[in-house]
This record gives sequence, structure tokens and C-alpha cells, in this order.
Amino acid sequence: MTAAIIGTFPDAGVVNRPVRPGGPAVRLTIGPAALEGVLPEGTTAVAGLADLTVLVAQKGRTAEARWGALAAPAVPVPDASGDLVLEHSGAVPSVTVTAPGDITFTAGAMRLELRPQTGEETQPAALPPVDCRPADGQDALLATVPVPGGTRPDPSQEPGPSASPTAEEPVRPQDIAVEPSPSEPRSPCPTEKPAGGIDESFVPQPPPGGEPPRVTVLPGRLGCAYAVGFANVEKLGGAMIVNDPSDAPRFINVLAVTRSVSRPGTRPGGSYFRADSYGELPLPDATSTFLTFGFQPVTAKVEFTNGPVTISTGTIGSPPNRVNFAQAGFYQSLRVYDVEVNGTPLDVGPACRTARPYRVVLHGKFPDYENVFKGGPMRGTVTIPEFSGCGTGGEDLDQLFSASLSGPENLIAMRQGPLCIPNSPNNECPPTIPSLPGQES
Repeated sequence: MTAAIIGTFPDAGVVNRPVRPGGPAVRLTIGPAALEGVLPEGTTAVAGLADLTVLVAQKGRTAEARWGALAAPAVPVPDASGDLVLEHSGAVPSVTVTAPGDITFTAGAMRLELRPQTGEETQPAALPPVDCRPADGQDALLATVPVPGGTRPDPSQEPGPSASPTAEEPVRPQDIAVEPSPSEPRSPCPTEKPAGGIDESFVPQPPPGGEPPRVTVLPGRLGCAYAVGFANVEKLGGAMIVNDPSDAPRFINVLAVTRSVSRPGTRPGGSYFRADSYGELPLPDATSTFLTFGFQPVTAKVEFTNGPVTISTGTIGSPPNRVNFAQAGFYQSLRVYDVEVNGTPLDVGPACRTARPYRVVLHGKFPDYENVFKGGPMRGTVTIPEFSGCGTGGEDLDQLFSASLSGPENLIAMRQGPLCIPNSPNNECPPTIPSLPGQES
């Protein structure tokens, strides 16, 4: 097991001004031999935490800075011959000195914690922490930051208007001040609410004929999760991976349960409950190879543009006739580029895309998908519109792509992992990368 400590430091510091390392990271690499027999059965991904002590020194004075807020998001477990690589990052404290002279930053003791994830509702406990320190004789110096001679007074100590300037300000007693360390790892989730809001056209409505249910607007809970899956093209009989779990998948940013809709079973129409959430899912581009018309191998990259995602879960009726439902909906458009036919590039231009956005509606079945917090599998079919803007130099390729890709009954199957809700108990953080639909262990 090796740990590489990475960071950027300023070229120089200023007396009485904070010096803060930028982009600090701990890259932990664990070989297959070290992992053997360590991870619980069924582990599909591993997240991590790192707590590093950095020794700060200047002219014989020392202080300790704790880099204790470094978190690594979950990464898939490698195959038997591969290394597990965790990238820890987060906020670290600044250092302020009151005298000129070189500041040195040296790595000290570090505590590492692995958090295995199985994709199940209940996650295994974190493994016992591992304490390590630089080997004897190892050069653990991270950086040297010079602080030039002469001082810049502490603003709180600046003289008033009646003070007389001197040729050189006196040097205050030498000291090293380290700001308090962040106590919690930085959340991997976005800190801003998702754009947009609930799209009423994707919200399932109560059965007709009953008393209107009560609508309650709620503040919602901000969180994030991974959602991965497949998109099938019916005409081509093939599929491409969406948000590939093995290739830096993106989060879905969710504001969970911003509205509840309810009606008690004693009222006309019977019991009804629905929780509405919304989010945004920026998907990475995908690459896929298909056989067009049954014999031409075509490789292309696909760019997804998604509108706000509306997620609704709930129940209709009372036991024993209660029915659960789960639905997610959004608008999506596709752009195709970097196309090759039989290995030969085909220039389709920069705007070869579906002529208009199309509706995506996915459904989850109880108990596999109970609510947005637990996540689970969802699936549905979409109709891909005709393509436009395809071709360059006067060549119109719209009909070629429409004939190959457009049409109904294209299956989309996704699996959402549990929602990570930062700063809450049992928050499922960092988020779990779920397995692809149909590949459950």
C-alpha cells in the first residue's frame, strides 16, 4: 500500500497573511495482495477517509496542521490483478506566521479508513482504521514556502493617523498559527440546489373521482446519488452503457421530497400518498458500436442533454389492496458525433441531433424501488425522434440516422444508488456506485 500526497503551495507567503495549500489530495494505492480477504463478501465499491498530520516549521518553531477532512468517493472494486486507487480531497487549514523566513510543510502520521459498499440498503461497517507514517529516513517534505524579510503588520495592530512611520516596522514575536481543522469530510454532493423544479407533466395523478388530496410544500433535503444503466436502440438490437460505473460516473443532484400529496383512507376516493422530488442528471458522453442494417459496424459517441428530473413515489389504497408506485420523468435529446463506419470516419457535423427533445418516463416496482432515498432499478421505453443537422458540405445524412436510430420501444434501464444526504445521521455518504441493471451480485 502506498500513499502519495499531492498539493499546490504558493510561491511565497506574507507575514500575518494566511498561507493555504491548494488542491490537497491523498492518492492511496492498494495492491491486490493487500486487499485479499479484507473486504466483506459482496463488496462492489470502496470509499475512503484520510486524516493526515502535517508538521509546519519556521526557524525552529513548529506546529501541527491536521488535514482531517479528506474524503474519497466510492470507486468500483478492481479485478483480481488490479490496484484499488482512492483519491482523497477536501479542505485543509491555513497557516499564518508573524515573522519572515521559510515555512516547511512535512507529512507526518496518517490514519486511513476504508468504507466498503455493496449496493444494498444496509452497508457494511467501515473497516478498522489503519495508521501509518513515513518510513525511517524517508524525505516527507511536501513544500517550502519562503516568507520574505520585512513585515506586513497585522491589520488589527496598524497605527492610527497620529503615528509616525518608521523606516522598518519592528518584527513581532515569532509564532505559527494554524486555523482550526474542518471537522467533517467535504461532502461529495453539489452544494447548490438542482436547477428547475417539479415538472407537473411527469407527476402521476390520483385516480379520478375522489376528494382532492391535501398538498404540502416542503423545504426538501439536498443530496446526491449515482444512477447507472443501459439504453437500447430497438432497430439495431444493441445497447450502450449510460453513466458507466467503471468510468467516472456523474451524480444525480436531488432535492428530495419538496412536496407531499396525501388523503386519508376515510375520505372519498380512499387513501393516497405521494412524495415529489426533483433533480438534475448531467450524464457523461457514451461510446457505442452497433451493426447498422445488420452488417455495417458503426461506432459513435453520444451526448445526452437532460432536462430536470421529476421523481414521484407513493401509495394508492389501503392494505391489503395498497398499490405502490415509483416514477421518474424528464426530457432528453441526443447528439451524435465522432462517427466511424467500418473504421472510416464519417463527418456528421457538430449538430447531428434528435430534431426535438423526447419524453423519458421510467417506472420502479415495489419493493425494489420504494423511495428516492433508497433508490433501486427503474425502466421504461422511449420513442426517439427523427434526426436533423447531420452531414457537412451539402451532404444530408438526416435520413440515414433517422432510419437507423429513430422509432419507438427503445428500452432504458437504470439503477439509482441510495441517496447521500450530507450532515444527517446514517446519511449513506459517500454515495454508493450501484451495479448495472441485470448485473446484481
